[in-house]
Amino acid sequence: MSKISMKHLRYFEALARHAHFGRAAEDCAISQPALSLQIKELEEILGAPLVERGARQISLTALGDAFAVRSRDILRAVEELGDLARASHSPLIGRLRIGVIPTVAPYLLPRVIQGLTHSYPGLDLRPREAVTQKLIDDLIEGRLDTAIVALPISEPSLNEVALFEEEFMLVRPMADADRPVPSSDMLREMRLLLLEEGHCFRDQALTYCKMASSLPRDLMEGSSLTTLVQMVGVGIGVTLIPQMAVAIETRSAAVSVVRLMAPRPTRVIGMVWRKTNPLAQQLGRIAELVGRTGTA
Repeated sequence: MSKISMKHLRYFEALARHAHFGRAAEDCAISQPALSLQIKELEEILGAPLVERGARQISLTALGDAFAVRSRDILRAVEELGDLARASHSPLIGRLRIGVIPTVAPYLLPRVIQGLTHSYPGLDLRPREAVTQKLIDDLIEGRLDTAIVALPISEPSLNEVALFEEEFMLVRPMADADRPVPSSDMLREMRLLLLEEGHCFRDQALTYCKMASSLPRDLMEGSSLTTLVQMVGVGIGVTLIPQMAVAIETRSAAVSVVRLMAPRPTRVIGMVWRKTNPLAQQLGRIAELVGRTGTA
């Protein structure tokens, strides 16, 4: 067993996560044959197969499943050893992998990066944009240090810190600018444009409209807030967007933006990180900076 290296563990973890040799090799920045050779070498060391190789896809053996869990634990522990050393530095230096959900990233992330670069010049920032569940999975598995998401997450292994609260705004065609503001009940009868499944903002909007269990007949979906607003601009329907997105998303669309009727829908934006992360104290200070940036 002494022949097993960290390289073996990293390559196997990538393969277990992607379930595909090509994507795993790309993730590890090596060739597919090189990755395949390393996995085969690891199997020879263990004396048993970790992977069932099919014509189009791979699957893990029972040993592979168990080995993947232990590999992730070891890799995460090694990452935290490095974080422990970094935590001794003040101010914080080195790599910081920060995830951000798509309905926050374009509007807040540039200012956050600017603020962090100014306050922590020794930081090597590695931002990543993804939907909430992907960010949480990456946090738990140690592939991210922290993430900016909509709270609550309610994951026992993560710390949650609220940063700021913002309203949802109604975007409708310019021709509707003088019409009364619709209630949540009225929105259920309108052609509503929402983000596709996987986005937490979609779920929050549906909850406000009391449509979480039964979707409206004229519901339409888009892959980004930009797409939704542009569709509204040509008269296809109405949509909800977070307040921070208004200035950017509506500047090139013929739309009207209005606050909704009370009780107005809101979301809480926060930062989350693993409770075991040695950088927890520094991440708390970074959260304070991000919070000030979001309310500026």
